[in-house]
Amino acid sequence: MIHLREVTNYKDLRTFIKLPYKIHKNHKEWLPPLVTDEFKVFDKKKNHSFEHCDTIMYLATKNNEVVGRIMGIINHAYNTGNNEKNARFCYLECYDDAEVFDKLLEAIEIWGKEKNMDNIVGPLGFSDKDPQGFLLEGFEDPMTVMVTNCSFEYMISHTERNGYQKKIDLFQYRIQLEEKTPEIYLKIAERVQSRGFKIVAFTKSSEIKPYVKTVFDLINETYTDIYGFAPLDDREAKEFSDRFLPLLNPNYIKLVKDKNDVVVAFVVAMPNISKGFKKANGRLLPFGFIHILKALKTAIQLDMLLGCVKQNIRNFGLDALMAVALFDAARKGNLKVMDSHLTMEENTQMRSTYERMNHEIYKKYRIFEKAL
Repeated sequence: MIHLREVTNYKDLRTFIKLPYKIHKNHKEWLPPLVTDEFKVFDKKKNHSFEHCDTIMYLATKNNEVVGRIMGIINHAYNTGNNEKNARFCYLECYDDAEVFDKLLEAIEIWGKEKNMDNIVGPLGFSDKDPQGFLLEGFEDPMTVMVTNCSFEYMISHTERNGYQKKIDLFQYRIQLEEKTPEIYLKIAERVQSRGFKIVAFTKSSEIKPYVKTVFDLINETYTDIYGFAPLDDREAKEFSDRFLPLLNPNYIKLVKDKNDVVVAFVVAMPNISKGFKKANGRLLPFGFIHILKALKTAIQLDMLLGCVKQNIRNFGLDALMAVALFDAARKGNLKVMDSHLTMEENTQMRSTYERMNHEIYKKYRIFEKAL
């Protein structure tokens, strides 16, 4: 018999966080997140997103063993801004057990109805910055940090069996970096610079910190058309930057200023550290951080993380200007391949940018929806 219990204490929270390490123990391509980072996500005292969201977390037990987990989220800021009444399910983990899967999903559906929601969507966390979607294609390819939702194939069939349909697909591109930057990018970049736009490059993390608020203000302004995104307040922006800034190499962060010295675009990338995360197996200490540092030095892949351009100048070619600077940095770092991170199927402008290069779509993810 399956029993569900709500996560209400530290012991259960720790079980909730540690369960995926058990379920994915023999999952070759699964990339274990850092346990310390997971507490920053799921602990209400450490993640201020809980303050403007309704949430619930469940653990499922069968034969006195914890065999599944799920979280439900209602992001009121997103719902209000998009005139929706959606509950979200996320962080669903279980073995290939239809009964357990159904019980977990049903619990969030019931909770969503009790909260007077019209639909349920997922997997989708607090925002688009959290792991989202179930993996649809590309199960045999390595995962990248920040795209850690390495789900099993059976998650798709179990979801569809429960009456869920496609809401949106997300693509992940792999791009081969050429020895020389394509001429078309150089010409566009030159034209953009002639209009007064200039690249701001960094060599130290301390140089980036004064721009953190400016960057997140720009994200809040420009990400409004990205599905699942809800504006981040100053505390959430600080929490996010504190989690990831220590991992970033300043050489792969580029800002663009206009002729009035206003920041109008940025891109953040990092060398792939997935091998380090896998060897660390969720722990920085005692030796996990050494594996991660080694991965930073030996990586041959550049992972895109964040980027945007002010809406009123998106057709000015600023993406090419940033690409030229990023390609130059990648070559200096002996990087050969670039990963796009997740790109919405409907984001034709970003997809066309990647598809002008030597590319392949090597992973697809799907977010589902169901009327309550």
